[in-house]
Amino acid sequence: MLVGFDFGLTNTDVVISKSDENQFYSFPTIEINNAFITYIFDTINIEVSRVSHIAVTGGKSSDLTDTFNDIPIEKVNEVDAIGSGAIALYDIKNRPFVAVSAGTGTACVYFDGKKFNHLGGISVGGGTYQGLLKHLIMTKDEDDIKKLAASGDRKQLDLLIGDVVNEIGILHPEVTASNFAKARYLENLSQNDIAASISNMIGEVIGTISYLNALLCSESEVFFLGRVTLNDVIKSGVEDRLKLANVKGLFKQNREYGNVLGALSYIQTK
Repeated sequence: MLVGFDFGLTNTDVVISKSDENQFYSFPTIEINNAFITYIFDTINIEVSRVSHIAVTGGKSSDLTDTFNDIPIEKVNEVDAIGSGAIALYDIKNRPFVAVSAGTGTACVYFDGKKFNHLGGISVGGGTYQGLLKHLIMTKDEDDIKKLAASGDRKQLDLLIGDVVNEIGILHPEVTASNFAKARYLENLSQNDIAASISNMIGEVIGTISYLNALLCSESEVFFLGRVTLNDVIKSGVEDRLKLANVKGLFKQNREYGNVLGALSYIQTK
């Protein structure tokens, strides 16, 4: 049995691989140490004696010891985990691609056919929208935010191209000119509209950095990992930006576990 851990800033994702079947779990991240690993194993009732290897990535996983109860711990660079996760999740053959991991922050990786290259990243991600919405509408619960955003109308708060001019080049009237700009002149904003506007803004920022990296690498599609795009409003914001550059976004089920799947896949294929 193989076990993978991705220690994110917010969530720790776990994958258990046995009999060619993967089981996924997620826990709020606490201190990254052997005691946390023990807690996770105990919670999901894993017999430690049956585990042959552990793969870890993310956070300060490199600070862990090299073994856990005499089980080897393989420490996987996060760039390799993201790239390997995209290959495993999307069944990408040996060809170049761009993958974007949208979690607490956002990281971009390019596979050139031989190795994974870190294209950089941005500090905007799930942590950003949770932090902003905690103080704007007093909740950081992802399910609450999704429901509020889905029922809100961002156009009440966002300034659109059509509000300013008819169009600018390829930018049609429904494209955002300035996120949250109308809020300057409003009082008593709707929580739903706030959630919709902020969620869309996060999506547009991620979408913009994604299509820029895709164009830089001469790719026409981007493979997404991470749980941020599970928010449909954020995902829509990402896709709207990608469309401006004729870049396709791919969003496969279980993408929130892409990085931990990649860590496991990396040690399986070494």
